[in-house]
Amino acid sequence: MDGVLDKLKALPGLDVRVEHWKATPGIDEGTQLFQAVDRALADLPRRRLAGVVMITDGQVHDVPTKNDLAAPLHVLLAGHIEERDRRLVVEQAPGFGIVGGSVEVAVRIDDPGYDGPNHDGKANLIWRQDGGEPKVMPMPLNRRVTLTVPVSHAGPNLLELEAEAAPKELSLLNNRAALSISGVRDHLRVLLISGEPHAGERTWRNLLKADPGVDLVHFTILRPPEKDDRTPMRELALISFPVRELFEEKLHDFDLIIFDRYRKRTVLPPAYYENIAQYVRDGGALLMAVGPEFSGPDTPYASALADILPLAPSGDITETPFRPTVTDLGRRHPVTSALPGVDHWGRWMRLIGSSGKGRGDLVMQGEKGQPLLMLDRVGKGRVAELMSDTIWLWSRGWDGGGPQAELLRRLAHWLMKEPELEDSRLTADIKGDMLEVQRHSLTPGGTEATITGPDGQTHKLPLVDLGDGRAVGKMALDQPGLWRVEADGKQALAALGSINPIEMSELKATPDKLKSFVAQGGGAIRWIDDGLPSIHMVSPAASKSGPGWMGLQANGQTQVTAVEDSPLLPAPLLLLLGFGGLVLAWWREGKA
Repeated sequence: MDGVLDKLKALPGLDVRVEHWKATPGIDEGTQLFQAVDRALADLPRRRLAGVVMITDGQVHDVPTKNDLAAPLHVLLAGHIEERDRRLVVEQAPGFGIVGGSVEVAVRIDDPGYDGPNHDGKANLIWRQDGGEPKVMPMPLNRRVTLTVPVSHAGPNLLELEAEAAPKELSLLNNRAALSISGVRDHLRVLLISGEPHAGERTWRNLLKADPGVDLVHFTILRPPEKDDRTPMRELALISFPVRELFEEKLHDFDLIIFDRYRKRTVLPPAYYENIAQYVRDGGALLMAVGPEFSGPDTPYASALADILPLAPSGDITETPFRPTVTDLGRRHPVTSALPGVDHWGRWMRLIGSSGKGRGDLVMQGEKGQPLLMLDRVGKGRVAELMSDTIWLWSRGWDGGGPQAELLRRLAHWLMKEPELEDSRLTADIKGDMLEVQRHSLTPGGTEATITGPDGQTHKLPLVDLGDGRAVGKMALDQPGLWRVEADGKQALAALGSINPIEMSELKATPDKLKSFVAQGGGAIRWIDDGLPSIHMVSPAASKSGPGWMGLQANGQTQVTAVEDSPLLPAPLLLLLGFGGLVLAWWREGKA
């Protein structure tokens, strides 16, 4: 650049202006060199413009279709004509997919001139999902390939792609790409079995029916099969209880099963309880909302469910009002953390006695420390036990009420493994140019996160424990692109601006994008590697370029920069001349 400036400044009568283009962090708009030209010429009449000289790699993303500069544009290309740059191109990718299904992502590895005479050149594509183990897939160069990606969970499914590096490649920055595919559930399918009608039965039904994303199947056992009280058939249930269909054929179609005050009867054969236990171990979810029946002879605990339930009945039932409280662990658990009005909750009326088995997370308890809400993981699935049937009092506002709907919503969504309610997770969010990292954990104490920027540089970020299950840290970001966060064996990704910036997509110097625009004004494109051309002033009608030289048009325009007043003659001399003129006039008048 200094050599070009020296040549320009050596030309007489030329006003040289220099404008640099710099990317705006967080804004992915590519190289906007013509915006820089407009800024430099904003206060300059176009009739005075001699020409524009660009020093660039040719990767310009705001080239106008029509050249209206009224002056030549000359381009000096930085780079080498023989340089090689392999890049990964994502041709097509969906924005979302159904959880449990898969999506197709179309990619291409561009490496012009290196795909072989028979198009048999290949390179490895390395990809991984949500920071998991990398997978390697050989694929042909310069050809579109479709990749099938499973959508494994709700929320962002992050897919990282990387093309194998080529020998003597210009840069590896555009060998990588990342996609965020939002996983959405088609519908959450919930089976609710109420063992008998009771005051709080509609609590669960109203909660689940209010969620448009939930498909609810609800059965209430009004009359057990062994009861014979001569009730006419027309006054019994409208349909028979489809036991075999629900608990054998379609059991694994449900995301959550709720037993609400269910009593063990002959409605379900023993083998079906084993089916439910296996369903949980395979990844299903079970919620037991129990009442007095849990301590009686018909307790569902006396079945295969005993193997997966974290609490066993003790036989005690407390029927005096008590105020639910959140345990120390519960203050960190996402199901019960920061529930509103925690110091002013209304009382419940019944607590079913139980004893723990040394597993699970106790998040709520009675006033004397008795277990009230226990959460547990069993195999791939989850189980929760709520040891009271009077939570419905909160919805009625009795004794001040409480956050019944929010608590049950969180509980149901934790059981169904919604990402925002995972008790152990790492999240990274970018607000403005600040990265905020949160580690959610049931273990108290802070930790340290490792931040890897788009350029591969790593940074350490302390995360400070807030006491509610979160440890938080913030860091200012200085470059757009994909940022990777790692802490406690977990990973999170966040993008400043575009995940795949336009500026990084093509790095090889090229004249192609500017060729048409330059030709319209008669300018020239020269490789700096070939040496700097000489620069001359030429008339507007003359050729603007030739072998080894570039021309700037001499417009012959001038500009008034200042105005100064000065006397024609000194004042005494003017006075003398004026007096002499009067005498001469008087003399001529006298002779006449």
